[in-house]
Amino acid sequence: MQKEDIEQELEDLKKELENFQQEKERVRAIIGQIGGVPKFHNVLFNWILIIATGICLVISLLVDHLSVRLLMIELASAAVSVKIIYLMHCQMRVNHFKVWVLSSIEWRISELTKLVKSR
Repeated sequence: MQKEDIEQELEDLKKELENFQQEKERVRAIIGQIGGVPKFHNVLFNWILIIATGICLVISLLVDHLSVRLLMIELASAAVSVKIIYLMHCQMRVNHFKVWVLSSIEWRISELTKLVKSR
């Protein structure tokens, strides 16, 4: 009888390990989709904003006409503002993912607690 219990427990542990491996791979895939590595359009967007800001600032330093100088400074500050808004958007996505992960962990802990109490 005791040998059967041990074998059953080993079988359960193997199933749990397989489930864990599958969950780990699923989470790894999701993290990769969210942005583990910057994508091409993010890098392109960053470089466009950096170049636009730099050009506007250089033009504002080289031009003597006051209205053009102010316009270039305004455009540079608008480009920086767009970048800040984009960073806020990315941070909101990360926070949403963190909440999703934490709620999944909480749900899993609740399931395991129920399982332990039932045994």
